[in-house]
Amino acid sequence: MRWLKQFWEDLQPTPGRLGTSLRIVLATTVTLILLMTWQIPQAAIGLYLVFLLGRDSPSVSMRGGIVSILTLGAAVVTELALVVLTDNSPMSRVLSVAAVTFLAGMMMRATTIPNNGVLWGFIFCTLIGTWEFHAPAEALVKNSLWLVGAGAVGIGCAVAVEYVFGASNPVARLEEQLRIRYKALENLFTTIGNRATAEEVSAATIQVSRLAASGQTAMQELYNVIADRNLDPRSLPIGSRVHITMLAQLMDISAAFASQHPAVTDPETAERCARIAAECHQLAFPDASIPERQSERTQQPLSTLLDRVETMLQTMRDMPQRDRSEGGKDLIALPAKEVPLLIPGGLSNQDNVAFALKLSLSATVCYIFYQAVDWPGISTSVTTVFFTAVGSTGAAKQKLLFRVLGAAIGGLVFGIGATAFLFPLMDSITSLVVLVAAIAFVAAWCGTGRRFNYVGLQIALAFYFVAFEGFGAPTELAPARDRFVGILVAFVVMWFIFDQMWPVRTVTVMRRALASVLRSDASLLQLGEAGGARSEKLRQANALRDQVGKTVAGLRTMNDAVEYEFGVNRELHLRSSHAILRAAFSAVAMFWNQLVVFHSPDDEDFLRDPRLTEMRRAFAAELNSMADAVAQKATYKPVLAGSFPNGTILDHPRYGEYVRNTVTRFGELQGIVSSLNSESTV
Repeated sequence: MRWLKQFWEDLQPTPGRLGTSLRIVLATTVTLILLMTWQIPQAAIGLYLVFLLGRDSPSVSMRGGIVSILTLGAAVVTELALVVLTDNSPMSRVLSVAAVTFLAGMMMRATTIPNNGVLWGFIFCTLIGTWEFHAPAEALVKNSLWLVGAGAVGIGCAVAVEYVFGASNPVARLEEQLRIRYKALENLFTTIGNRATAEEVSAATIQVSRLAASGQTAMQELYNVIADRNLDPRSLPIGSRVHITMLAQLMDISAAFASQHPAVTDPETAERCARIAAECHQLAFPDASIPERQSERTQQPLSTLLDRVETMLQTMRDMPQRDRSEGGKDLIALPAKEVPLLIPGGLSNQDNVAFALKLSLSATVCYIFYQAVDWPGISTSVTTVFFTAVGSTGAAKQKLLFRVLGAAIGGLVFGIGATAFLFPLMDSITSLVVLVAAIAFVAAWCGTGRRFNYVGLQIALAFYFVAFEGFGAPTELAPARDRFVGILVAFVVMWFIFDQMWPVRTVTVMRRALASVLRSDASLLQLGEAGGARSEKLRQANALRDQVGKTVAGLRTMNDAVEYEFGVNRELHLRSSHAILRAAFSAVAMFWNQLVVFHSPDDEDFLRDPRLTEMRRAFAAELNSMADAVAQKATYKPVLAGSFPNGTILDHPRYGEYVRNTVTRFGELQGIVSSLNSESTV
């Protein structure tokens, strides 16, 4: 029942959702007409790629489209080169599937373009499989080239629609999205603080719940556009990427609190809610007066949802505030040119290698199986491996379940239903366009949600592959059945390899991610002592910043996937994941407190002062110890945070605020990490 409620919440209207869905429908319609008019094979691929294009701005859509077309071309070149160089040897084809899927897996985990790794590997395995059935070579080569053509048509139509109808000011859109959420929170807590009726509180709660259901994805994509285009972001808060993640978490906690408290009669709770509303107003309108804080946050365990709301707000308030100067732009949004293609240490990371090996083994087993039983219709087993392979068992189960659900709706319900009842009655392209547009709208609406967006993509994919086997109306029901069976085959293979033979639980991945954030904090604290040019230090700091921001955003996504870790320890996993997320937010606040100082040329004395250097060195050592304890699930014994800096420097007129913030964040981290490792072993 909880998942049904979440699915219903996921379908509710959110800002920008209708416009995005309609643009997808329009691009799908134009693509369909062109593909049918020009009689281009592989129509299903072309139509599906419409859904995968980024829609944050026309220029980003253009760049993403070009990269996708190049990736398609690279997959075709790899396929044809292999066939030519090995003289189409059967053993070479099997070995190539294993090798390409391994490389694709490394690209998914060790680079900043993971989606291109999925597309390259998926297309290669789809095309190389066609050479197993001894069709004429000329026909197979043409089929491969037509796939690139179909993809180019779909991507071209989607880009054209974005240029005509897409918004062109992502900074203003992101600022509006942030303000909408803060105003909704302000309204909610003002209503509760005024002890309004349950009906009034319920109306305010619905607004917050709908915005919470939309998640962080759309805002993060707007941030990526701003970074890609190097736009002027000075109206946005410093550290916008992590600010978005924190705000999304705040929305979730606030919606949960409001749903459990439809009416408040306790004066103390009402006063706390009124204070929260004032702080939300200040975050929405930074030029407004800052409400005086009534109490400092403690490091005691958070017993109520309202405690968690206050803690999350306090962490956000302790982050550096807006910097509208010219030099502060890079602190707000890191330009894409500053982000390396390869994630530092990604190629040598054992977890990445293990993931690539599991992906390779799963895809190869599925490939050999469907070729051995001579059942090409279940080739979707290989496709499913690429579309659902992720680093943890919980996320893998989530994607597999959504893949099955989407395939059942799109292939069995819509596909077979249209084949049996609608296609026999159609005699024009108009009726086909109306049907495809309707299915595309349903898939697009589902695909723009937060939790179940993957279901929407799979609805579209399954329906297109059933409906567009050729240029005529489908007359057989077997293809839909076969594709669904292929998905079930992949389900079994991946369950055995990812969940039984080589399992990595979601909380384990979250622990490793938190350890990575803690080590990044330590590296930044020590970076000021390193020799070399300032420009090189800034480059290293920016690389750490990009990785920390993406890791924390990923942690929040993984926190949602923990629900799919079934078993006796599920509740323990859920509690641990929440604690890990809290620790990550505190670590981010500490990271940014240091980064702002490190970034400013006027604050060079912060890096040279021996007392501050000693403090940072001590904190860095403890952060590395915390990281080791988190990753190894070992007990961590806190040290007294206030014993590191000299007592007089806490009240220093220039360094005092920086030292106090660093000590506070460090103390919070110690408390969370020690409780995390003492109360659980997951």
